[in-house]
Amino acid sequence: MTDPVVVIGGDAAGLSAASKLSREDPDREVIVFERGEWVSYAHCGIPYYVKGEVDSLTDMLSLSPPEIEGRGIDLRREHEVLAVDADAERVRVRGPDGEFDQPYGEVLVATGARPVSDPIPGSDLDGAFTVHGLDSAASLRAALTPPEAFSVDALGGGEFVDREAAERYGAMTPPETAAIVGGGYVGVEMAEALAAHDLDVHLFQRPETLLPPFGEAVGSEVAGTLREQGVTLHLGTEVERLVGSDGRVSGLRCGDGTELSVGLAVVGIGVRPNVEVVRDTPVALGDSGAIAVDEYGETSVDGVYAAGDCAEARHVVTGEPTWVPLGLTANRAGRAIGRTLAGDPTPVGGVAGTAVVKASDLECGRTGLTDLDEAREAGFDPVAETITAGSRSGYYPGAADTTVRLVADRGSGRLLGGSIVGTDRAAVRIDTVATALEGGLAVDEMERLDLAYAPPFSPVWDPVLVAAKVLNGSLGE
Repeated sequence: MTDPVVVIGGDAAGLSAASKLSREDPDREVIVFERGEWVSYAHCGIPYYVKGEVDSLTDMLSLSPPEIEGRGIDLRREHEVLAVDADAERVRVRGPDGEFDQPYGEVLVATGARPVSDPIPGSDLDGAFTVHGLDSAASLRAALTPPEAFSVDALGGGEFVDREAAERYGAMTPPETAAIVGGGYVGVEMAEALAAHDLDVHLFQRPETLLPPFGEAVGSEVAGTLREQGVTLHLGTEVERLVGSDGRVSGLRCGDGTELSVGLAVVGIGVRPNVEVVRDTPVALGDSGAIAVDEYGETSVDGVYAAGDCAEARHVVTGEPTWVPLGLTANRAGRAIGRTLAGDPTPVGGVAGTAVVKASDLECGRTGLTDLDEAREAGFDPVAETITAGSRSGYYPGAADTTVRLVADRGSGRLLGGSIVGTDRAAVRIDTVATALEGGLAVDEMERLDLAYAPPFSPVWDPVLVAAKVLNGSLGE
C-alpha cells in the first residue's frame, strides 16, 4: 500500500493542495499536520477585522475543520512537524500525545512565513503585536476594547481562539497612543485600522517613502492620505527599541535618541520564509532563503514539494527565481501541486509580484519591476513614465485622478512593470499590466489593447493606455 501524502501546514498552499488531490484521487490518503488551531484562514483580512469592518474571526475562515475532513482529508491540528527525514521518507511529529514518525510517499512543505521582529528589542513585551495569525488579531482587537464592553465570545473565534490571551488583553485599559513600526503593507493597513479607534497613531518608517515596492508616486499619495486621517508619520526614522514598564510596552526609542510614550505597538517590518523543517536536509534553499523549486513545485529532493510563503517561484519578467509571499501565489501553487500528485503534472506558474493595498479611499497597485535599479541589475535598460488621467469620462459623475507609472526596456520595448494609485477603482486596473507582463507584451502592443470603454467605467483612453502611449513615445526618442 502506498504511503500517504503528508502536507506540513494547514493554510493556503497546504489545504489547496490537499483539497485538489483528494478530489482528483479520492483513494489517496492525505494527512495535513498543522501545529496550531487555526486552518485555512484569510491572513490579509486581519487589518479589517481589527478595524471592525469584519465582525468575526471565523468570517475569515475559507474552510472549517469539519469541512476539510468532509473532503476526505486527515487533518491533525496541534501537530507540529519537527523534521523531515528525506532519506527514510518520513517526518517527525510532535502532537498532544507525544512524538512519533509518519512515513510518506510524497511530502509538501507549506510552512509559510514568520514575522521579522528580532531586530527590534522589546517586541516580546505585552502590547507589542506582529499581527501574524488570528490569535494575534483577536488579542489586538481585545486590547482596543474597553473592559466594560469586552467579551471574548464577541471576538467570534469560537473554540479556536486563544481565550487566555484575549481575556488578558480585554481586561486592560485601551491605549491612547499607538506606534506602528514599518511602512509596508501591514503598516499602512494597520494605521488605518488603529486610526478608526480614535487612537493617536504614529507610524515609523526607516526609508523616506511608504510602500517602497510601489514607488515614490504611490508612497507620496499614501502619506498624504494617512496624514489626513490624523496619522503622524516619522519617515526616514529608525526605531531602535521598544521600551516597557512591568512587562508591557510603554514607549519606543529611535536611533536619533528621540522617544515617544505609547501604550501599544505593531511591528510590521517584514516576514521571512519559515524553512526550519528542511534546514538540515538535502533540500536546497534559493538565494532568497526560501526553498528552491522547479516548475512543478518539486524541490531538489525527489518526492519533496514546497509551496506558498516558504518557497520561491519564477519571476515572469526576469525568468529568475524570486520570493513573493502573497496569497494567490500560495493558493495557485498548492492547487497545481495537488493535481501533479494526483498524476496530472501541472506547472505552478510564474509570479510578477502583483499586489494591491488600500489606504482609506486610496487604492494602490503594483506589478513587475518598478524600481529602476532593480531593473538594471536584471540586465535591462529601464525607461519610466508617469501620467495622471481621469478614471471615467470627464463629464460622468465620480471621475477621479488616477496616476499610472510604467517601466519598459529601452532596447526591446518590452514592458517591465508598473504601479497605479487613485480613488476610483484604481487598484483593479493593475491586473491589465500584470496580464501584459505574463504575455511578454511590448509597450506598443500594450498601447493597442482593446480595453472596454463606457463613460461610467473608463474614458475612451483608459489611464493604463494613456501611460503606454506616453512611454512608447519616450522609447522612440
